[in-house]
Formats: sequence, structure tokens, C-alpha cells
Amino acid sequence: MGYFFRLLQLLSTCVALSLVASENTWIADVSNWSMFTWCFCFVVTLLSLIVELCRLQENFSRSWNNFLITYTCFSALVCLSASIMYPIIHLQMLSYGTQWNHAIAATAFSCIASVAYAMETVWTCVNTSESCSFISLLKKLEITVACGILAFISNTFLYMHHLALVWCVAVYSICFILGVISLLQHRCDCDESLPLPFCVWADVFAVLLYATAAVLWPLYQFNEQLGGNPQRSRDASCNAGYSVCIWDQQLAVATLTAINLLIYVVDLVISASWI
Repeated sequence: MGYFFRLLQLLSTCVALSLVASENTWIADVSNWSMFTWCFCFVVTLLSLIVELCRLQENFSRSWNNFLITYTCFSALVCLSASIMYPIIHLQMLSYGTQWNHAIAATAFSCIASVAYAMETVWTCVNTSESCSFISLLKKLEITVACGILAFISNTFLYMHHLALVWCVAVYSICFILGVISLLQHRCDCDESLPLPFCVWADVFAVLLYATAAVLWPLYQFNEQLGGNPQRSRDASCNAGYSVCIWDQQLAVATLTAINLLIYVVDLVISASWI
């Protein structure tokens, strides 16, 4: 099954980056993140497959399984973000025809890659009894995604014009602080001496907060009736030629919010099962 997942990941990422690189579907600057994601995942997956075919993983002992869980979970996350952001930003820039079809196909293969990485993560956890490490990994992913969100919202122009968006910023900050406390002070590694119920209640609180942000942020950023901008072409900063304009930052925050909400839900389900 491990080889099957690797081959599926290699095929899907290779096809996705090949489709984008051909037929002038790769638009400079705004395509760099998607291309980097697929290339990085393809190279690292290929190296891990070579290591296992040569049975070199025996030299790493238990740490190899931890590496696989960390890498596949991270790859599932970044491929999912590329699958969401690439079509939303690019399809409106491409004309119907070969370019449009290539972009749609690349998005589909990127989705397949994210599913393949997620399935391998679950399969590795189940077959190697790494559930406790998986919980710690989820905590690290939550903090990593939150750092990405905080980096985008450093531009106060994104949220200072509406109180609901300020609330979303408060949600991101509060959950980030709670995540750091859980990881550094309590670690949540399923050890009997650690206060796991604290982690569960923190996850419940974070899920509720992120659920509000996942609704309010896109609602007030992209709903025209509430003062939002539903189309990238209407953003003056995008027309000015900036590589990452205001609309792109708003979309990135909305995407990362949805992804982190999903991670918190998975973390809550797994943590609650250990009580």
C-alpha cells in the first residue's frame, strides 16, 4: 500500500506541474506557489520511494515512520491549498480552450495528490501505532497554518474597515496563543501525566472560534452587499501588477482558515477518543 500511495502521488504531482508548465498555463508570480508545491512534493516523494526500495529506511528505525507522517500530512495540506487557490486565481485569467482544460486537469490531479497524501498519513498512523505522534503533528500544523494567516493579515487594510473582520483577527490570535501553550507547556503527546482534557477543551474552543471566522471572513471580504469584492479583476492593486494583491491575500486567509478549521476538527476527534 505504501508503494501504491507513492506511485499515485508521483503520477498526480508530475501530471499537474506538467500541465501547468505547458500551453502557457503557468502565469508568472501568481503560479509560483502551486508550481513549487507540486515540484517539492514530487521530488521528496521520489526520494522517499528510492529509500524504501533500497531498504535504507531500516537505518532510521522508528524516526522514518515519524518522518513519513509529518511529510505526508504537510504535503496533503499544501496540495489542498494549491488545489483551491490555483483554479480560483487562474481560471479567470485564462481563455476557454486548451489552456482552460489544462488548468482544470491540473487542479483535478492536485486534488488527487492531496487525497493520496492524506490516505497515506492515516494508513501509516494505523499500521505503525503512531497516533500520539499524529496528535502532536496536528498541533504543529495548526500553529504553522496560523503563522501563515498572521503573515497575511499583517496588512491592516484587510480588516480594519469592519468589526466582524477584526473579530476574525482576534480569533486567529487567540487560537495561535492556545496552540503554542498546548504544544510547549502540555505537549499533548498522550502521556498519562499530561492534562489531555485541557487539550480537548482547547480544541473545542478553537473549533467554535474558527467556525465563526470561516463564515465571517469570506462573507465580509467577498460579498458585494456587505462591502466585499467578489472578483479579483475589480481590485485596483491586482490591476496595478502586484504579484500578491489585496484580493489574493484575502483569498489566502479564507483558504487557510478553512484548512485550519478542518485540522482542528480532526485534532478534536482524535484527542477526545483518547480520554
